Amino acid sequence: MDSLSQIALGAAVGVAVMGRRTAVWKAAAWGAVAGTLPDLDVIIDHGDPIRNMVLHRAETHALFWLTLFSLPFAALVARLNGEWSMWRRWWLAMWLALVTHPLLDAMTVYGTQLALPFSNHPYGVGSVFIIDPLYTVPLLVGGIWALVSRGGRRGLAANAVGLVISTAYLGWTFAAQQHVESIARASLVQQGLQAERLLVSPTAFNSLLWRVLVMEGGNYHEGFYSLLDADRTVRLDRFDQGAALERELPPIDGVQRIASFSHGFYKLHQDGSSVLITDLRMGQEPAYVFAFAVAQRLSPPVPLARTEQIAVRPDLARGLPWLWRRALGEPLPPPR
Repeated sequence: MDSLSQIALGAAVGVAVMGRRTAVWKAAAWGAVAGTLPDLDVIIDHGDPIRNMVLHRAETHALFWLTLFSLPFAALVARLNGEWSMWRRWWLAMWLALVTHPLLDAMTVYGTQLALPFSNHPYGVGSVFIIDPLYTVPLLVGGIWALVSRGGRRGLAANAVGLVISTAYLGWTFAAQQHVESIARASLVQQGLQAERLLVSPTAFNSLLWRVLVMEGGNYHEGFYSLLDADRTVRLDRFDQGAALERELPPIDGVQRIASFSHGFYKLHQDGSSVLITDLRMGQEPAYVFAFAVAQRLSPPVPLARTEQIAVRPDLARGLPWLWRRALGEPLPPPR
């Protein structure tokens, strides 16, 4: 999730666990710090844009390593606050603020390696967009109320309510995702498609409009479904995944990493003389967050000495009006 959501979650957890045992601003501040720490891995340069992508949300997001780190971190916090007698309570607050960060991240589609060092599988439920105000606002309102009231009973109650509402919202997004997936699978049967892989994820900033991505026979299909649609059918557009191009390529580490990290939701395509690999999970046709130039289209193709990330920005002037109108159930074709 975005940094603001993680800060708000960490602060809310810190306040909920510490209650009136310490000043509410201390609990909120240290909770916010703990909620931010796992994302400091973004400052690490692994020497290649693809490695930077797939190695984000790795060790610093692993539940095992965060649990070990929480012990000395909580001891430091208790010492700095002069509250060593409450070390165990500070440990509980800091541990929860740390581990809820990757658990929340795992609800997005990106991929969070929760089980390191035992497994490097990138977990991604994909039921919530990386920025969703309906998740973040209850945490902010509850946390600010608690701070303004200086730990008063109503402020602490508001903080707890904010946590409950935001967590319940995550449950709602998962239920909505499963509902849309059932509709998508029925639509595949109607259209005679045999899905090798199916992904249902929310579009930007909401949980009403969902994107359906289907990998099938060297192609991928993209469609959209709003919970407010009158027609319970997902209309799909077909695109070439680039299987023929992939067969021409020599083994390339970056291609293998993206293929694995994306769980097979990727495409290979040519842009001028460059061969690009794109993670299809984040974005929509034709704009994606993660696209990388990995080779030169010669005969045979030659891998690049250094991978280059290609920025493919959406047309917001067309995209945002379409997003909101489509979310409200208008049967509009997507902007291409």
